[in-house]
Amino acid sequence: MEKFDAIVVGAGPAGVAAAATMARAGLSVVLLERGEYPGAKNVMGGVMYGRMAAEVVPEFWTQGAPIERVVVEERLWLATEDSAVSVGHRSPAMAYHPDGCPNAFTVLRARWDRWFAQKAEEAGALLVPGTTVEDVLWQDGRVVGVRTGREEGDLYAHVVVLCDGVNSALVQRAKLRDHPVEPHHLALGVKEVVGLPPEVIEARFNLEPGQGATIEIYGAVTRGMSGYGFLYTNHDSVSVGVGVLVSHLMRTRIPPYELLEGLKQHPLVRPLLAGGETLEYSAHAIPEGGLAAMPKLYGDGVLVAGDAAMMVNGLHREGSNLAMTAGRLAGETVVEAKRRGDFSARTLSLYAAKLEESFVLKDLRKYRHLPELAERRPDLFGTYAELANRAAHEMLTVDGVSKRDKQRKIWRELTRRRPLPFLTRDLYEVWKAIR
Repeated sequence: MEKFDAIVVGAGPAGVAAAATMARAGLSVVLLERGEYPGAKNVMGGVMYGRMAAEVVPEFWTQGAPIERVVVEERLWLATEDSAVSVGHRSPAMAYHPDGCPNAFTVLRARWDRWFAQKAEEAGALLVPGTTVEDVLWQDGRVVGVRTGREEGDLYAHVVVLCDGVNSALVQRAKLRDHPVEPHHLALGVKEVVGLPPEVIEARFNLEPGQGATIEIYGAVTRGMSGYGFLYTNHDSVSVGVGVLVSHLMRTRIPPYELLEGLKQHPLVRPLLAGGETLEYSAHAIPEGGLAAMPKLYGDGVLVAGDAAMMVNGLHREGSNLAMTAGRLAGETVVEAKRRGDFSARTLSLYAAKLEESFVLKDLRKYRHLPELAERRPDLFGTYAELANRAAHEMLTVDGVSKRDKQRKIWRELTRRRPLPFLTRDLYEVWKAIR
């Protein structure tokens, strides 16, 4: 029986980061991926973060990494059915860290994940694609390996690192969670990749060659449900999509593809996509439960990282950076366990301590109340997006009415829609959720 130091399940950002970290330290690592190749089944909006990738693959931007565009502008729209109040930040200086590392950049996962996994292979990890892991193997009360769908497919290791995505059945089978993920802790994202010539993208989004922009859209595009739409620029395509809580989809029974089509036909979005060709359509579950939905992170012979551990900061649209950092810290923990010759939960608890010292758990703890607010108050963005647009329309319409009278009209409309006690409560609830 061949026994590895570590088995990593899932070749997404977390799994590759864990495998590369361990392999580079000389451990024997097998990286299992159920897709035909890494990225074949992975879906996300498309923004990666350079500093966290560089901690896994130093100077990745000089090694042929499949970067689409480096983000120089981030926008947020509060949208009604035919208008939007826009806020954002644009700065070419924001695009790169002083050492030349891109800050944020867009990717297409089928390309990025394949390249990223190749770096783990170059470090010495054994990548085995097209392999479904059906269960974890136990011996004397600890996880000792996995059972795959292959013939004679039992694999053994000192540690199993679970990075197999948001609906991980293995997390339950490893006794790190005792129930399935709740619908209000999941979002469903639907996305299209729309092909456009690079010069058209640059003209429409006011970009130079190689520069990228992101737009997140809150309000009417989710039709009263908690979530948001997005547009991310790639080299010769635009990723457009929308994600909403599964619990709200279950309540409203609105088909997700209707939301996506409505977003594409919004008067402010339609001109940005005009003439484009749909190259790809995909859908994927997204973890939204945050700290409250997080499973136990370690056990005897097992660790969990990335989406499988609910490591997504929805407010800041961050997930891949948390996953890469958590995967790297999981890998470092296994390296230390190998040095000690102890793969028990006592040693693997170092992983949780490392996460506490990193931004991962600090940020998830900061926003721990936000998922509950999003589930309970889906009306917030819709109501205030509409009020913001009405206020902007009033103030920007020059019709001979004094600005003071306009301000009074705006205040009357606001307090009519949200009387002062309710307005105060709304502000307090939002402050509590993000403070």
